[in-house]
Amino acid sequence: MAKMGLRAPVNVTWEMTLRCNLQCAHCLSDSGVAAAGELTPRECLKLIEELAELKVFQVNIGGGEPFIRDDFLGLLEYSHQRGLVTCVSTNGMLIDKDLARRLAKLKMLYLQVSLDGATAEVNDRIRGRGTYPRILAAVACLARNQVPFSINTVLTRLNYPQLDDLRNLAKDYGADLRVSRFRPSGRGKASRSYLGPDKDQLEDFAVWLDHHDLVRTGDSFFCLTSENRRRKGLDMCGAAKMTCCIAPNGNVYPCAFMQERNFLAGNVRTSNFKNIWQRAPVFSQLRNLNVESCQTCSRFEVCRGGCPAVAYHTYHDIAMPDPECLVNLKSAA
Repeated sequence: MAKMGLRAPVNVTWEMTLRCNLQCAHCLSDSGVAAAGELTPRECLKLIEELAELKVFQVNIGGGEPFIRDDFLGLLEYSHQRGLVTCVSTNGMLIDKDLARRLAKLKMLYLQVSLDGATAEVNDRIRGRGTYPRILAAVACLARNQVPFSINTVLTRLNYPQLDDLRNLAKDYGADLRVSRFRPSGRGKASRSYLGPDKDQLEDFAVWLDHHDLVRTGDSFFCLTSENRRRKGLDMCGAAKMTCCIAPNGNVYPCAFMQERNFLAGNVRTSNFKNIWQRAPVFSQLRNLNVESCQTCSRFEVCRGGCPAVAYHTYHDIAMPDPECLVNLKSAA
């Protein structure tokens, strides 16, 4: 399966716009202003049709801030009509009681609300002054209206000491905590030196994860997880095998952290999505990726070389091992 890829992705990350009302220091896509040539509403509807016909199970929608699009709720509703489950990542700045009530009526929707600290002091250093109380107001609206959501935290050296507090804060609102990996793409390239978690924190985080089964990570930290936790999720990078990313202008990439010219697989304006998924040379390259230096490692069957995006942004070579995998961290001691 890893070499051939599935007939269609299990899920697709779709960045619907680069427009954003925040300027977060670690933003993976350097969001702020709209990208040139973002897909029109009609083009978005066509893409939804394609994904539905391929029976993609879930579309993870982000940006930018997706709720900034005037047509976004309509696109969500149409996605659900066509059988697509949606998970929407939002900064929460536009969520109020009226929007929460509308979202509560959508039965195939799950939200991830970004919060990068258990206190204003930590969160606002990353997401901007005054964002902390506004994010909590948003999650309170969602909780009151029983909209399913998790609080999503990108692990940084600033918020690492607050993991337990973040877990408790999410629990107070009836939500799960999801911890995402810091990846040095977008504005994360410049902020990695002072925001990226250090070696000791990553090693300790692996232990912390093993004692917090209900904390979500997606496939973000598969190279750090224990055998017990690995059995519950992915044990390798899913880029081009189970998932991919569609940019606001219709460009298709292996994942959201590899939106570089080297990894452009095609554009949905000029080719149908099915052809891109099944025939793009760069997807074949990812499916046949061979990190030779990892094959004798005792954890090879656990992570198979780790995250190629982190390897690329560190070494400019996806065939290099993930520098933040558990083995490499310990050998760097």
